[in-house]
Amino acid sequence: MKFLTKACFGMLLATSAMAMATPAMAQDATDAPSGPITVSGGVDLVSDYRFRGISLSNEKVEVQPTITLSHESGLYAGVWGSGLPKTDEFGKVEVDLYAGWSGEVAPGTSVDIGATYYWYPDGKDAFGPVDYVEIIGKLSHDIGPVSATATVAYAPSQKSLGSDDNIYLNMGLSSGIPNTPVTVDASLGYTSGSLSAGAPGGDYLDWTVGATLTAGIFNLGVHYVDTDIKKTGIKAVDTLYDPTVVFKVGVAF
Repeated sequence: MKFLTKACFGMLLATSAMAMATPAMAQDATDAPSGPITVSGGVDLVSDYRFRGISLSNEKVEVQPTITLSHESGLYAGVWGSGLPKTDEFGKVEVDLYAGWSGEVAPGTSVDIGATYYWYPDGKDAFGPVDYVEIIGKLSHDIGPVSATATVAYAPSQKSLGSDDNIYLNMGLSSGIPNTPVTVDASLGYTSGSLSAGAPGGDYLDWTVGATLTAGIFNLGVHYVDTDIKKTGIKAVDTLYDPTVVFKVGVAF
């Protein structure tokens, strides 16, 4: 059984910008054309590392850095990390290596297709392999001030997942509040397969609603997170699925 995972997952993308065509002698350093590759990243401090509604940090604070390299063609690759409660199975850190392509395919409509390798570098494989790969596709469309994103994540059968595969479906909505630095968002997800082995019936729903305030390179987020996983009667297990409010403080570049 392996429900302690993280996806998410190549969601921080950067696009290259080209400077306006002007005579070279008239350009200063800030007007110089950008290169074909850009770098973006940041560091978040979260009150609880929740992945698809489940706490992977035992409701403890974790630091989560990330960095992404993006090419003007739409190709990107990056690394995301998070601390974990130390166990023999997973170790004390998770590293997600992701790559893919993202681009606008029609006015207001974007596609993101990629893959994420979930790596636990200091896990001792006490219960067998834990690393795995997931293929992720996203379709986003702007409807007026609202952006809608549909996500499909598929993890094929592999050693760490046993003979079963896993699929995750998610629908999210977000919108900036006019004349404020605040964005509100909500999402509903569905997990079925090996990564939901801890849920009765082998599948479950998760949902979140919240807001993020951005001020320059800094951001502050607050989100309510919950699932429909039924109680087991074991407090140490049930607390991982309990509804909670997750706070995040981050810096991005």
